[in-house]
Amino acid sequence: MTANIDELNNSLIKLKEHLARESGKKDKVKEQLELANYSLAEIEKNLDLLSKVCILFQKTSEFAREQSKNQIESLVTKCLQFIFESDIKFLIEIEEQRGKSNAEFYVVNEVEDILIKTKPELSRGGGVVDIVSLALRIAFLQTHKPKIEGPLILDEPAKHVSDEYIFNVADFLKQTSELFNRQIIMVTHNDHLASIGNDAYRVELKGSESTVTRITS
Repeated sequence: MTANIDELNNSLIKLKEHLARESGKKDKVKEQLELANYSLAEIEKNLDLLSKVCILFQKTSEFAREQSKNQIESLVTKCLQFIFESDIKFLIEIEEQRGKSNAEFYVVNEVEDILIKTKPELSRGGGVVDIVSLALRIAFLQTHKPKIEGPLILDEPAKHVSDEYIFNVADFLKQTSELFNRQIIMVTHNDHLASIGNDAYRVELKGSESTVTRITS
């Protein structure tokens, strides 16, 4: 009888020890679970912060892009209106395609209260394309961050512009150089454009040799 009681006591002691060990494991798991929940909460906070930062960067990028777009539209529009003496406007439309921004250029004319939007190459022949290209180059130089220093180099900037507007092109280039304090180096076959320069040279091919003659200074 005594032996049975001793065995029961031993079994009870072992059960208590086992219970104590399992209770310790439970407390350890509980502690680890609390740490995991805390870490998960911190990760969720960081993800939320990162998401907000990404949105901020996107909005900032969109704002900067919109600002640049407006500046370029304004400069090119003023250029077109100055040269062609009309209400023609320049428009940039930006679309997102497969995660990339795609820009399309248009010129807008108003005819009898009707707005006509066309591609530059389809409006007034090549003259508009020449002026849009010229104005875009100037706009790019002036709006680029950091600013691009140095001269503006042009090769036949108005080769398709009719004689009716060539004097306006010359005035525009002269005023642009003075306004932005930027030297313009230009190659042209147009005598009037050549005459507006502070220094102008005529290059002629004689046989296999080129001769250079100063025509203004």
